[in-house]
Amino acid sequence: MAFPIEEKYIVEVLSELNVVFPLAFKKRMLKLNGGESIIKKQEFELYPFFDKSDNKRIRRTCNHIALETKNARECRGFPKNTIAIGADGSGNQIILLHDGDGILKDEIYFWNHELGDIKMLAKTHILSTENTDNSIWQRIKAILKI
Repeated sequence: MAFPIEEKYIVEVLSELNVVFPLAFKKRMLKLNGGESIIKKQEFELYPFFDKSDNKRIRRTCNHIALETKNARECRGFPKNTIAIGADGSGNQIILLHDGDGILKDEIYFWNHELGDIKMLAKTHILSTENTDNSIWQRIKAILKI
């Protein structure tokens, strides 16, 4: 079950992982921290940001982005300059990439843990007002009815 999160917990992860998340992703997570998402007809569980506001939220967010990224980095073939933001339940991850500068691209990639290959799942167009209905975050929002 996804729920809102205070921005201070997202800032903690930014500092810990030394990255900047895409604005659309950050806004979505502020409203619904984690939860399920469907991308290209495939269901994924989005990792939450670690919420330390109370014991219940600590338990609900113990599989948080920073921890799951750390665990994924221990897997053979997990790409460098990536952050794990979700999984499909079979060991495959959905990830955000950066070019070594820590600024995560506004594109979602799928990492196949068996083959080690990466493919782009979706690209958001947050800078273009014409394409906002086509952004993955808008589709996630519509699916989750937020």
